[in-house]
Amino acid sequence: MFPDGLRASRPILAATVAPAPGGNVVPSTIPAIAICIDDMGGDAGGTAKAMALPRDVTLSFLPYAAATPALALQSKEMGHEVLAHVPMEPIGPSDPGPKALKIGAADNVDRLAWALARVPGLSGINNHEGSKFSGDAASLVPVVQMLSERRLFFFDSRTIGRSQIVRVSHQHGVESAGRDVFLDNVLTDAAVKARLNELADKAKKSGIAIAIGHPHGVTLRVLASWLAEDHGVRLVPVSEAIRLKTERSQLLAAR
Repeated sequence: MFPDGLRASRPILAATVAPAPGGNVVPSTIPAIAICIDDMGGDAGGTAKAMALPRDVTLSFLPYAAATPALALQSKEMGHEVLAHVPMEPIGPSDPGPKALKIGAADNVDRLAWALARVPGLSGINNHEGSKFSGDAASLVPVVQMLSERRLFFFDSRTIGRSQIVRVSHQHGVESAGRDVFLDNVLTDAAVKARLNELADKAKKSGIAIAIGHPHGVTLRVLASWLAEDHGVRLVPVSEAIRLKTERSQLLAAR
């Protein structure tokens, strides 16, 4: 599905393998989960707490937040995978933030280049808002072309069911997959824990599942506690989850 050079540019992470008897290394059969914390950089307290989570939690930074460049670099140095949480045009009146990508805007490539430059050490992007933009295939093409040139992946936040992100990304050789669970649409301990359990259940059924959360106090508190427990799954960065989802899709398509 992807050009060999693009696939080869993404190293296989240690979390995907396990020692076998005799010291050989074999693929892990433990279901995998990935967790991305969005909206990083705006709230200093929440960002600091998210950065203290296990290193395989992926952190996605708002490019327009003043502290983003320094905090993204620090997060990378701490071992987290770092993404740019790129603002994109929504359906409705909500404002996704400065320099949002918009349908038909002549300078979308310049806006994206600015966002990428604001997040040092990034491995990919995901969309902030974008329910309108992500459904427009023509507008996505120059975005994924730039990502392909820079060997970056596109994680689809799936803010709308008819998103074209994964399809258009794959057409241009860009690694892409969508999230499976939102952790904190309801901000209570019980609700966040229920969504985490749902994430684990989905991973056990399909082999891999990805969640998105935000740096809310309740989300980070419940998440830290939940990750310290054994739920029969292993935590991997979003890039690894996308690779696993892609391989699973290829296997299913080949049947």
